[in-house]
Amino acid sequence: MKILSIQSWVASGHVGNAAAMFPLQRLGAEVMAIHTAQLSNHPGHGAFTGRMATAEEVAALVEGLAAHGAFAGCDAVLSGYIGEQGIGGAILDAVAGVRAANPAALWCCDPVMGDDGRFYVRPGIAEFFAARAVPAADILVPNQFELATLAGVGCTTLADAKTACAALQARMRPAGPRIVLVSSLRAAETPDGALDMLLAAPAGFFVLRTKLLPGKFNGAGDTLAALFLFHLLATQDAESAATRAAASVAALLRRTRRENSVELLTVAAQQAFVAPGICLHATPS
Repeated sequence: MKILSIQSWVASGHVGNAAAMFPLQRLGAEVMAIHTAQLSNHPGHGAFTGRMATAEEVAALVEGLAAHGAFAGCDAVLSGYIGEQGIGGAILDAVAGVRAANPAALWCCDPVMGDDGRFYVRPGIAEFFAARAVPAADILVPNQFELATLAGVGCTTLADAKTACAALQARMRPAGPRIVLVSSLRAAETPDGALDMLLAAPAGFFVLRTKLLPGKFNGAGDTLAALFLFHLLATQDAESAATRAAASVAALLRRTRRENSVELLTVAAQQAFVAPGICLHATPS
């Protein structure tokens, strides 16, 4: 399996490509990585150094890969955080190039915009995701806030979230599987101490429920998107891919929480990607 991953990079910790690459490689995928940012650490930890990549830099790397013939045999594009709106155009060019080489290739788009009711990206990026990324994507992996933003509706109940997912599916690439995986959902129906994921797939809606762990785990969504894409490519079954990916992330977070780590213990908990030891179920909804 060969995947092109376009997202941020941190020298310390595991978010963006630093959260996605190793799990994919541990499972046996070949990963080509383009970094949209090069930072010392996650900005949520306070002071950091580094810089955002420019649209021209990302576009040049995409052009270089295409000229090198690297898109041949590529199964999917995975994208996440983009620092400026222009990078979105370079990602669309990469997706077009990969699909030209392999018409069956998928684009899994994690529309990183914000969380907990607030944006943390620059102006224009939310508009790019809504207007240009959604219609071209095969798979979307938003959180609850991003789902509501893209669909333009409130998402306080499970019914709201399902309506929002269906609205996005109707706008996604007609030739694709049109899958939406909501990475974290606290709906009115979600019990205290639990966290839901909502899968909207051609076979219908499914809810996956896990234990809500205290603390904030930067990079968990990035890891989930990567694992879901891998297992979808491997199994061609969205329900199975969601349960496998969710189980692995749950095992990773439990190990991270148990050791009180401020960063995901991606390397120490690598067995979670192969055999998580946790059984989750996707309940039809």
